Amino acid sequence: MSQNSFSNLSLPIVCVQGLGFVGSAMAVSVASARDANGLPIFNVFGVDLPIPSGLAAVASLNKGCFPSVTTDAKLRTATELAHDNRNLVATIDESVYGLAEVIVCDINLDLDGDKHSPDVNFDGFEAGIRAIGRNMRPGTLVLIETTVPPGTCAEVVAPALVDELGRRDEDPDSFLLAHSFERVMPGADYFDSIVNFWRVFAGHTPKAATACREFLEKVVNTKDFPMTELGSTTASEMTKVMENSYRAVNIAFIEEWARFAEAVKVDLFEVVGAIRKRPTHSNIMQPGFGVGGYCLTKDPLFAKIAAQRLFDRKDLSFPFCEHAVAVNDEMPLASLQRLDGMLGGLRGKRIALFGVSYRQDVGDTRFSPAEIFIHAARDRGAIVKAHDPLIVKWEELGLELDPVPPIASSVDAAVFAVPHREYREMNVVAWADGAKLAVLDAHNVLNTKQRDELRSAGCLVESIGIGV
Repeated sequence: MSQNSFSNLSLPIVCVQGLGFVGSAMAVSVASARDANGLPIFNVFGVDLPIPSGLAAVASLNKGCFPSVTTDAKLRTATELAHDNRNLVATIDESVYGLAEVIVCDINLDLDGDKHSPDVNFDGFEAGIRAIGRNMRPGTLVLIETTVPPGTCAEVVAPALVDELGRRDEDPDSFLLAHSFERVMPGADYFDSIVNFWRVFAGHTPKAATACREFLEKVVNTKDFPMTELGSTTASEMTKVMENSYRAVNIAFIEEWARFAEAVKVDLFEVVGAIRKRPTHSNIMQPGFGVGGYCLTKDPLFAKIAAQRLFDRKDLSFPFCEHAVAVNDEMPLASLQRLDGMLGGLRGKRIALFGVSYRQDVGDTRFSPAEIFIHAARDRGAIVKAHDPLIVKWEELGLELDPVPPIASSVDAAVFAVPHREYREMNVVAWADGAKLAVLDAHNVLNTKQRDELRSAGCLVESIGIGV
């Protein structure tokens, strides 16, 4: 692979390492950056490993198609345009790092072991960093977007780059390392969550911070969304982990109030709506089916890992973070227990589960709360028929999903778990078609009119967070 793949060979090259949900969107966003004349600023190589997922992402981008299912028309159009302009090329050839002025790292860093004794295995992440170090030119900006335990850039990334450059007899300090975490939000605003959103960044050195700022200012709309520079990469890493931990704790806090509201016959959504009118409390969460996705299910545990492993501070503890993760992992079971009460038991019951992705309008089943729900339902003897308008195959469970919702007369109950647009706009009475089934709205998916229509049609309707 060479820079001759691009239509304009004079543009500086940016490599984006890792073409998952973040990296692929970042690659498209960088390729979409324009100068004052509306012309592309960068040529972009998206780089992944020669494994099935990596090969699929590479093939998709090279056809002008975004690799993941997305409801964001802006992102799909930007992908097509980058392909047509020939300033975005995907490859598995790591040698292209040697052509880049900027290398953006978007490699996954997963939890290792169970959540009771959380740890991370840096081997795969560090291997990716070393691939950069083996090939990069001295002076290249290496920008880490991956969410990592605080201290990773200083204690893992920088030493790996120093070592690899030294092996090549290059100046071991001839790199510019910075951290600017992603706040990518798959869904309707997928593309805008990169280019029209606030950024936090920090450099390993002042020179690296300057280089990072100059690069991001070309990609992100910093006029309307100013960037915040922090004093160290560790501070930037901590910001992301603490930000997600706060959200996870907020969600867990609501969970206990949801059970209280249900017990004393109160509508907690009404309560939350009243609280949100106070500006200082506008971001309080609301009841739901469960927490899933790649971030909130693990990021709160990174603080303990960083303290113990990177800073040797075993005296520090993070009980709120750990308890929040545990509470949120149990959330889908509250819906299952509520359904058990509605049906008078689950054994032999047939359940239609509407929504298996972890978030509305997103085709992503990683750590979906629906997986916990289904396993528990099966353990209690129930049969679950899952549907999701954005999922063809549920990879984690190896299930092929029928694109058509289950027929109401074929089930005893329906659980609306994900507020996809298709469900929010669904003619639920037409779907029920006279069937007198139990319906649990587990995530405020249905509006009042939909719920009332189902009740008028003879269905038993209840909602998580609302007492009856």
